[in-house]
Amino acid sequence: MSIEMSSTFGRIHIDTGVIATIAGGAAVECYGIVGMASKNQIKDGIAELLKKDNFTKGIVVRQGEEVHIDMYIVVSYGTKISEIAYNVQQKVRYTLNKTLGLQVDSVNIFVQGVRVTNV
Repeated sequence: MSIEMSSTFGRIHIDTGVIATIAGGAAVECYGIVGMASKNQIKDGIAELLKKDNFTKGIVVRQGEEVHIDMYIVVSYGTKISEIAYNVQQKVRYTLNKTLGLQVDSVNIFVQGVRVTNV
């Protein structure tokens, strides 16, 4: 599946995997994010962290008339989850707009787990 954009020079098709990879890269740069989690159900209460190559497994890009992104993340212990989610939403929306010129209508954050990071 791809998203189609029109410009004065023609049409551009952007694969949803590209959008998911850019969004995932922007999200893991935010403070308080341990990593991306799989969108599938958590097994035994433990969320599996995804590596950089597999960000597409933790992000769903939906397009109707508008573009919506669902992100599944794991946050670090002792941080304010609402602030982390807000920062991820703003960073992903800004990065996709600057990189691809894509207007994202909503970025939905699903916290799949909390991890204690080694200090």
